[in-house]
Amino acid sequence: MSKTYDLIIIGSGPAGLNAGIYAKRACLDTILFETIETSGGQITQTYEVDNYMGLPKINGFDLSQKFRDHAKSLDLEIVNAKITSIEQIRDRVKLVKTKDTTYLAKAVILATGAYPAKLGIEGEDEFRGKGVSYCATCDGAFFKGKTVCVFGGGDVALEDAIFLSKMATKVYLIHRRDELRGSQILQNEAKACDNIDILWSYAPVSINGNGKIEYVTIKNLKDNKDYRLDVDGVFVAIGTKAESSLLDGKVEMKKNRIVADETCKTSVPGIFAAGDVRTKQLRQVITAAADGANAVTSVLHYLSDLEQKK
Repeated sequence: MSKTYDLIIIGSGPAGLNAGIYAKRACLDTILFETIETSGGQITQTYEVDNYMGLPKINGFDLSQKFRDHAKSLDLEIVNAKITSIEQIRDRVKLVKTKDTTYLAKAVILATGAYPAKLGIEGEDEFRGKGVSYCATCDGAFFKGKTVCVFGGGDVALEDAIFLSKMATKVYLIHRRDELRGSQILQNEAKACDNIDILWSYAPVSINGNGKIEYVTIKNLKDNKDYRLDVDGVFVAIGTKAESSLLDGKVEMKKNRIVADETCKTSVPGIFAAGDVRTKQLRQVITAAADGANAVTSVLHYLSDLEQKK
């Protein structure tokens, strides 16, 4: 426990890996922790990424491997271990614990990402990345001229339905209640779209098909009967949950996300949040990668200030 790293990065998605790249290029003594051996976060579950500049139509897993290979080429130390806690043990030093080992660092970047809330129905996992999507802006273009459905009733579901209506022939917005939870402006916009049909008081039962999605089974919550709805794609927009538990009660949070702006600074000096774990407008691969760069820039300013205060 004698060594103190300049920086510890937790998470190996696009935000964490790009933070590692920028940190190594800045000659910071850095170590990155990942919970599982496969880097990349949520994009590893995406069959095709078509909106990352310069790498069109790349498999999500392949893109994540390119990120990891770049980081490893700079000799970034990557350790496969789960972080159990982050504490401030003395002035300007953070204590980062795994089950078996303890590490010290002057600064910490939390880039643990988030995971989408799932419907929890038959066929969801089978067709994930093959017609089931949790990100309309990521995958909507693959359904041009096709029929899709969106499950949800909040702002994200409405935004997804409106976005998809610009390319899909038909969009079904399926909500289990008889009124939407999203903002009135978005509701008005969705209802004004000729190719959006809102199905009230329906719950998802299963996603069905042979090799590809052919239809969903939904239950009418008023007559308790199941119905078949033919669709080519299913978009799940019932919320996401940030992996922010390591800092729960230690930094300012808003709806499970760590409050941090483009600088990635949290309410605690020396602790930074990058990627989907922080509050932000757009959650995409490119914005997560940008966060990694911004976070390290803020770390450099922070470490410089520490040196001046010695």
